Amino acid sequence: MPSTVVAHMKYDSVKQILRITFVSGLIYDYLHVPEYVYNRMKAAKSKGIFLNRHIKGKYNFEKV
Repeated sequence: MPSTVVAHMKYDSVKQILRITFVSGLIYDYLHVPEYVYNRMKAAKSKGIFLNRHIKGKYNFEKV
């Protein structure tokens, strides 16, 4: 099921950067995200809820 918040996500396992492209068009890189967190987000029924509960406020980020 498509997310109403997350349009696309990409993970760089070497740099541990999770890039989230939001439906709004904004792009953020979340830094030092372990691969297991990315894998859990991929498997989550709701990407937006997972993002809010497990990534936002827990990892530093940069607006791209």
